[in-house]
Amino acid sequence: MKKITSVLLAGALLGSVLAGCGDSSDTKDTGAAGGSSDRGKEPSIGVAIYKFDDTFMTGVRNSIKSNAEGKAQVDIVDSQNSQPTQNDKVDMFITKKTNALLINPVDRTAAGVIIDKAQKADIPVVFLNREPLPEDMKKWDKVYYVGAKAEESGTMSGEIIADYWKAHPEADKNKDGVLQYVMLKGEPGHQDAELRTKYSIEAIEKAGVKVEKVAEDTAMWDRVKGQEKMAAFLGSNGDKIEAVLANNDDMALGAIEALKAAGYFKGDKMMPVVGVDATAPALQALEDGTLLGTVLNDANNQGKAAVTLATLLATKEVPTKDNVGFDITDNQYVWISYKKITKENMSDAK
Repeated sequence: MKKITSVLLAGALLGSVLAGCGDSSDTKDTGAAGGSSDRGKEPSIGVAIYKFDDTFMTGVRNSIKSNAEGKAQVDIVDSQNSQPTQNDKVDMFITKKTNALLINPVDRTAAGVIIDKAQKADIPVVFLNREPLPEDMKKWDKVYYVGAKAEESGTMSGEIIADYWKAHPEADKNKDGVLQYVMLKGEPGHQDAELRTKYSIEAIEKAGVKVEKVAEDTAMWDRVKGQEKMAAFLGSNGDKIEAVLANNDDMALGAIEALKAAGYFKGDKMMPVVGVDATAPALQALEDGTLLGTVLNDANNQGKAAVTLATLLATKEVPTKDNVGFDITDNQYVWISYKKITKENMSDAK
């Protein structure tokens, strides 16, 4: 009898250990929603983010999790800025027979491959923040996109700089009537990087301000790279630079660190710096007076719209403005508007 009891006890202990040792490699940021009694009834959504350590996408990721509560089980994975890794994650979700996919693509041109896989498995897919090519979006009627129009953010960032230039004659250091600027670009070929760069300068020119590009380089959306590139700009051009435009806040904040090291933001030595996203660190820089302005890229509503769309598709409902809560353009696109943010209206972003 003692032997039987010992065997049963050992088995119970082994079972409890195994229960606590599940594979967490693809679920380190899982946001399964709802109480345990309801989980079986909620649709499952496989979410792949291009990389977890992107400040803006962290805000989107948090929004997806909070807006999924009580509606869907979301399994959020990190693609580690690698398209092959993301493709593997998509394969994993398909094998698990998840009810819908929510993908923030590493490479927008690779969306067609993901769509082909999803269509073959009859799993609807919502793309987020990085817009697939138009021809890929037309492949299937169960493909949607949630994002913002990059040209709009570019225009707004340019307008912030133009307004400052007109209101501060001292910004024209060499008194030549021309705004000498440097540009920190995001990922080469990314539609946000290309369009924000183009439209920001067009907006300055449309405001009647002459411009001259002193330097331009890519900093890959990254704060450290932004600091390195700005330090190089200062080393080569020094006081020639009269404004800094960055395709996102992280690069703008990096530029500010380089400017601080060069003695800016002390006394009357200023430099107008503009970013995009209105992240929490950027708002702090606005309050400190080191960042001139940013553009609200609405992470909360992007996450909310995306996970709402995915949940509806997962339950085979037809998305409409009424059940999504946002306009749907061309039966596939949900556009979230940008907003100019300066120190005066910071509360709108907060």
